[in-house]
Amino acid sequence: MPRQAKSWRSAPSSQSGWIAGYAIGTVVVAAVAALVSTILEYARSIADEAPKINAALTDAKRNTAPLGALRTTIDDATAIVGGLQRGRARLAG
Repeated sequence: MPRQAKSWRSAPSSQSGWIAGYAIGTVVVAAVAALVSTILEYARSIADEAPKINAALTDAKRNTAPLGALRTTIDDATAIVGGLQRGRARLAG
């Protein structure tokens, strides 16, 4: 009796490789989809907070603008203190 060649498609182990591949692929796609949806949710919450942050920064800029004139105030105070010290020195004699 002649021997028949075994078909590579008839082996049960070749099918299990495809099934395992599809299962792993499905798990990877599901994990990526979950991560992307989480990232998009965080991005949306950041975008929702951005106008509030911008408003707070605008208020901070407006409230701290007078500090730009602080050098002038310090210079004027130094001149006043110098004049007072000279006046005190003259009065003391």
